[in-house]
Amino acid sequence: MAAAPGGYADILKAPHAARLLIGTLIGRLPNGTGPIAIMVFIRAEGGSYSLAGALAAVYGIGNAIGQPLLGRAVDLYGQPRVQLPAAVVSALGMALLVLAGTDPLVLAYGAVAVAGLFTPPLEGGLRALWPSVLGREDRVHRAYAMDAVAQEVMFTVGPLLVTLFVALWSPAAALLVINAIGVLGALSVVLSEPSRAWRSAPREAHWLGALRSPGLLALLASFFFVGLALGSITVAGIAYAEDHGNASVYGWLMAALGLGALIGGAVYGARHWAGAPERRLRVLVGLLALGYLPLMLTPGVAAMTALAALAGVFLAPAIACAFLVVDRHAPRGTVTEAFSWLVTTFGVGAAAGTAVAGPVVQLSGTPASFAVASAGGFVALLVLLATQRVLAVPRRGAVHTGDVVATSENDRNGAVEPGFSTGHQA
Repeated sequence: MAAAPGGYADILKAPHAARLLIGTLIGRLPNGTGPIAIMVFIRAEGGSYSLAGALAAVYGIGNAIGQPLLGRAVDLYGQPRVQLPAAVVSALGMALLVLAGTDPLVLAYGAVAVAGLFTPPLEGGLRALWPSVLGREDRVHRAYAMDAVAQEVMFTVGPLLVTLFVALWSPAAALLVINAIGVLGALSVVLSEPSRAWRSAPREAHWLGALRSPGLLALLASFFFVGLALGSITVAGIAYAEDHGNASVYGWLMAALGLGALIGGAVYGARHWAGAPERRLRVLVGLLALGYLPLMLTPGVAAMTALAALAGVFLAPAIACAFLVVDRHAPRGTVTEAFSWLVTTFGVGAAAGTAVAGPVVQLSGTPASFAVASAGGFVALLVLLATQRVLAVPRRGAVHTGDVVATSENDRNGAVEPGFSTGHQA
């Protein structure tokens, strides 16, 4: 391990890097705020909490289905032809919800399903662009960590923006404005030179796409349980706040988790890490699981907030390392789809965590619901340990494509080090 020269500043000084990062974060704003914005709007329209929750769930399901499908389309047809039209259709879905309200209900459900299904895979697209923008493998590794940190910022700032727009205008205006901003973010990305020039490497025709990689399947299975751990903490945090008779305590706990992730991601990205990332990922997921254990003690609010910050420290590093492992195991020509599968699996796991933690709280109390989070982390580690043979060595070997020889699955122009995969620029 050594200090990485330049750190995040070195990345952001690279041509197009800051624009791509900011544009992607802005473009993902509707996704990061979608569930809460939908719930606030439906409640303002007189809908019940059950209806608001159901519509938010449909949005989430649509998102989970659409991300890998759109990711595959990006790999096949390029970013501008998929990302921008998808962003526009998703925004129109939300606009239809605003216009129709909750009557008829079938139209409301259809609108949020379209909005979720067509959410553009900007997150996976950005990670596919980093190698062509940054070149060196160590810089791309730091960019993955920076992504994870920036994601925590977005999920913290996004709900605050919803609250601000509701206060300034209305819940309907908040939905419309946030989605319009999202389209502008996607537009900024797809008009950039790296996005317009990027092409995925030629891919073998296979209906499974990225899922034909055993290493990727192992990683997805593990990160389902990482998502479950994080989702269960959401429910456990609410239960803890209710136990202490103060709803604002939940906000403090979530903010502390985010702060811990920010610190962990910043430290992780500032270092150059030697050795196989698959081995490093096992250590990070194990530390993540251990970090959740003290939350079962449910001490006073001050101590619990400190424990929450500690629990969040290894989340961003684990996610950043997982991105690198995905890139190493994605079959040739499927890198955007593979990244999108990780995003989807993590989200489905988080939804499962909320579903599991709810009954656990009712049956066994708040400490047991925090135990679900730690159990999820340890199961994720067990999956990585059980599958370490398929995760050990990504498939390699020189690939001849015309006059170009690549030493990795997706790198046609040799722009990065052997074993590191990416798309190519036309």
